[in-house]
Amino acid sequence: MRNIIGFLLCSIFFWGCQQDYRPKPKGFLALNYPEAEYVSLSRDCPYTFKINEDAVLKSVVGDPCRFNIEYNDLKGVIYITYEKVEDNLEKLLSDAQNLPLKHTIKADEIFGDEYENELHNTYGMLYTVTGNAASQAQFYITDSTDNFVTGSIYFQRTPNYDSIYPAAEYLKDDMKKMMETLQWKKTPEIN
Repeated sequence: MRNIIGFLLCSIFFWGCQQDYRPKPKGFLALNYPEAEYVSLSRDCPYTFKINEDAVLKSVVGDPCRFNIEYNDLKGVIYITYEKVEDNLEKLLSDAQNLPLKHTIKADEIFGDEYENELHNTYGMLYTVTGNAASQAQFYITDSTDNFVTGSIYFQRTPNYDSIYPAAEYLKDDMKKMMETLQWKKTPEIN
């Protein structure tokens, strides 16, 4: 009986060692999002920009220029707000610049990229937040005299940077497109 058990163990050990075991390479999450197609936003607001045609607009009650751009498949939202500049530009800039700093507790890093487009008279900043912060990117854009628009990305789940990174990058690209295509609507001159 011992010989049979010994033979079986040796056989298993011998055949088990025949394969060439190699460590598996590190895997990366391969999520394939559709190529973004953009359409112009049509709202009764003093600005317009392009948004991803796969996104869904949800209005905030009472203000057509304050709305959410929802990405149902990604469980993400870009919150858009608009403020009229009326001797409050300094406060609007301070609030917009301090908002990303509220995420420093959970953030690993916060990067700020200035944005300027003299052709469209748009000036602003895009903040990218890395780490398990609630918002992965935020922006503000203004003409410095009349209009001020902000946007923030949030996900409808507990932030786990490794898991939401691909979706956050996708939404951040859409946010950049909004900034690049934002144009102020001309108000008619009163004579």
